[in-house]
Amino acid sequence: MADPSVGRVPDLRAAIDQVRAGIARACDRAGRTSNEVVLVAVTKTVSIEAIRTARTMGLEHFAENYAGELAEKAPLVPATWHFVGKLQTGTAPRVADHADVVHSAEPGRALERMAARAARRGKQIRCLVQVDFTGRRQGVSPEEVVEFLGTAEGLAGIEPVGLMTLPPWTEDPEATRPWFAKLRELRDQLREVRPGLTELSMGMSGDYEVAVEEGATMVRVGTALFGPRPPDRVPDSDRSPGRRGPR
Repeated sequence: MADPSVGRVPDLRAAIDQVRAGIARACDRAGRTSNEVVLVAVTKTVSIEAIRTARTMGLEHFAENYAGELAEKAPLVPATWHFVGKLQTGTAPRVADHADVVHSAEPGRALERMAARAARRGKQIRCLVQVDFTGRRQGVSPEEVVEFLGTAEGLAGIEPVGLMTLPPWTEDPEATRPWFAKLRELRDQLREVRPGLTELSMGMSGDYEVAVEEGATMVRVGTALFGPRPPDRVPDSDRSPGRRGPR
């Protein structure tokens, strides 16, 4: 079978340059420098060959949505690996084994299992608390963040370093600005007593420039780098017992 990445290499180089240029423009508008923002390439369904090519082109941070894909790819591509999907109790140990950064920390047994596994391995995983401003998504409500941080800080094996959010989907990037501003304001309030809470993971392919303008330190970009992916499905390795069908 032909290598699916071969015909994409020139496009990938152009895509990386375009995203980096977008980050630089947004930083200029916000009075920031580009080195304040980490470009995290989301590689869900992306081939190992394409990831390796992206690595040779200077990308250093990669992210997966599912523990199965993370466990498959991380050992094959030396880099900083992020986990951006929902933590599942059954697969949390695999995330602990392969992730350096987790963007979806929320209360529950899954986080506890991940932390315990990391602690047993002598590993410290940097975690971002997922904040849900809508009351309709996964994560922690703004009012619960302080209490959750107290719990998370007591778990060996993880280190809370910031916040993450997913705004409601919209075709207008400007419509995401209020959600990003809220996350920045919440982080700034928390830093008054938790100075180590520095990171803001926010912004994806359609709105990362707005996120950078509002203070993002990490942007999670997939489609703008690798093109559209197939419809989201849960790999067998990430299904909980009795769970069937697409996620």
